[in-house]
Amino acid sequence: MTQIHSDGRVADASEDNWVDRYCPVPLRPYMRLSRADRPAGTWLLLLPCFWSIGLATAHSGTGWTGLTLWLVLACSIGAFLMRGAGCTWNDFTDRHIDANVTRTRSRPIPSGQVTSKQALMWMGLQACLAFLILLTFNQTAILFGILSLLPVAVYPFAKRFTWWPQVFLGVAFNWGAILAWVAVTGSLGLPAVFLYAAGILWTLFYDTIYAHQDREDDALIGVKSTARLFDRDTSKWLFGFLIGSTILLSLAVILALGPSENPLALIIGLAGVWGFGWHLTWQLRNLDIDDPDVCHRLFGKNRDTGLILAVSFAIAALITA
Repeated sequence: MTQIHSDGRVADASEDNWVDRYCPVPLRPYMRLSRADRPAGTWLLLLPCFWSIGLATAHSGTGWTGLTLWLVLACSIGAFLMRGAGCTWNDFTDRHIDANVTRTRSRPIPSGQVTSKQALMWMGLQACLAFLILLTFNQTAILFGILSLLPVAVYPFAKRFTWWPQVFLGVAFNWGAILAWVAVTGSLGLPAVFLYAAGILWTLFYDTIYAHQDREDDALIGVKSTARLFDRDTSKWLFGFLIGSTILLSLAVILALGPSENPLALIIGLAGVWGFGWHLTWQLRNLDIDDPDVCHRLFGKNRDTGLILAVSFAIAALITA
């Protein structure tokens, strides 16, 4: 049985996380509820925004203006807040399930650090702050931002009725690829659609790895996941998601940057896609679905996977200015 620490620390948080070291004690349960002590999820929500801002800026050829720099900051703050609100909602809806899963029974609600009512109030505060940031975007982007609430609301229930809850997570977590493109350009473009679809496949890749940590507990309580569905065929499925996401990202780059007056930008963009695919291949080669520690570590490495792409698109945007 996983130990519930006397100081309220969550079992799968790193020993040196900033919340348990520096955050004021009364605020710690709420920051744990937002999973600020486990920042990988914030990165995974934020990176599709960075992809889209960089590629849209490179596509438009405007360079890094005050608007695009503000969007980088606004998306960073917004991702932190909305990931926190989404995690709070997820933990509220899963509070009875989490109490029966080894890895999650130490979370703030099942461990008694935060009541259900307090959790809902905390979720509302985070969502309201994120909405204030959204209001600084153009009207079309605001509309897309509001629409993002639908998949966020549905996701926690998906594991109860489908073997593919990771698809619902992908739909929610990669919405930033759509939103940020619209915020930069004022309208939805086909490259953003390909970025979004690629991001969903990427989510299927990394969250299936993540779900293997809870495979046995999920089977006992009847929770569905792609980890349970794929089981011993997981590597084959993940390889398919790897190939699919790489192809879709390549199409997004080609549509946005080629044919281009600056072919170097196209080359750099495609090099980022190659680096993205290489990093996923490395993860796949090191995967052991029967070792929760390996699964947890590889899941966290997806921040680096997404950053490879974000940096290449940022450089392409500088070149096309």
